[in-house]
Amino acid sequence: KDEAGTAAILTVELDAALGGRAVQYRESQGNETEKLLSYFRPCIMPQPGGVASGFNHVEVNEQEHVTRLYVCRGKHVVHVKEVPFARSSLNHDDIFILDTKSKIFQFNGSNSCIQERGKALEVVQYIKDTFHEGKCEVAAVEDGKLMADAEAGEFWALFGGFAPLPRKTASEETGEETEAAVKLLCFNQGQLEPIGFESLTHDLLETNKCYLLDCGAQMYVWMGRTTSLQQRKGASEAAEKLLTGDSRTKSHVMKMIEGYETVTFKSKFNEWPPTPDLKLSSEDGRGKVAALLKSQGLDVKGLMKSAPVTEEPESYIDCTGHLQVWRVNGNAKTLLASSEQSKFYTGDCYIFQYTYTGEDKEECLIGTWFGNKSVEEERVSAISLASKMVQAAKFQATMARLYEGKEPIQFFVIFQSLQVFKVCF
Repeated sequence: KDEAGTAAILTVELDAALGGRAVQYRESQGNETEKLLSYFRPCIMPQPGGVASGFNHVEVNEQEHVTRLYVCRGKHVVHVKEVPFARSSLNHDDIFILDTKSKIFQFNGSNSCIQERGKALEVVQYIKDTFHEGKCEVAAVEDGKLMADAEAGEFWALFGGFAPLPRKTASEETGEETEAAVKLLCFNQGQLEPIGFESLTHDLLETNKCYLLDCGAQMYVWMGRTTSLQQRKGASEAAEKLLTGDSRTKSHVMKMIEGYETVTFKSKFNEWPPTPDLKLSSEDGRGKVAALLKSQGLDVKGLMKSAPVTEEPESYIDCTGHLQVWRVNGNAKTLLASSEQSKFYTGDCYIFQYTYTGEDKEECLIGTWFGNKSVEEERVSAISLASKMVQAAKFQATMARLYEGKEPIQFFVIFQSLQVFKVCF
């Protein structure tokens, strides 16, 4: 608890030192988002133990290889979790990896899909290279082959022999969390004060205060532009204490400063004005970091430039140009009607072409937008189709590649009423 609170405060300090532009995410073990997992290939696999610190005493105790059972879930990124080494942990829907001293088994549930099996195979290779120095056998066991297959027989023998797998209980099959009521709290003088509202609008947020938007599974910490570093650290710490006190280990926290809000945060509000083109200087922050490191005798060469460099002005894009949007379907693209151009789905990829009048000629921007749940095949297809469009324009167009949640301000100038939908099956 103490380390988690300290990490939250240090994250705010680091962001402030580097300009305050970043969105800060709080993730918890076992409930990582796909965004975080996408940075660690092929997976995150927590190990027992920890790092010695003022809060944590660690005893180094080398042990022999212990047989472990892992469950793997996910088509695009992999959630890996250690489960008890018992038959009751297995089921027909997931993929399991049994790591023994001399052999690694991949058990493919009969209801698992080919994408999940491919991702799990990457995890098997990672375990082999990391924990066995590449010197062990690997076997795939298909759910339903029973004892007819030699490797299946060897697998089931480790569980004391074959027996039918248990079915999921009704609560597990329909274990969808009910959507919690949205709450808005203001951080004022070290205390959280609830704010009542009939309609959640942007006007409720004041630039000299910090707020917590509690949506149940997600919590957002919004920090006004004129708030002090102490206020931001206090709000961050308050969010950590609130989640800890309510034992909400599965909730995620996103912290952001005014002017750099994410699309998901804005979507919680019934009204959100056009985002102004705010610019925060990060050069002063880097100077402070460089001075601190230099005072500690560290080499800061390259952190600060010898002479100030004037940033190139960002290209001007107005909202009076002509916009066309296509949705990618396999290796083809489908043109969307103008009424559907601002409705994106998180499981799809899109291509957009925007032409507008520049300073001395007509400018053209061709971009791709990838939803967080989109598949790799369609992303590759989108890039290929967009490249062909740039070629058709005799390479006079500018090409951009954008990802959901990381869009620049210019993107929202073009798509002024963008809505991102999540499809649940």
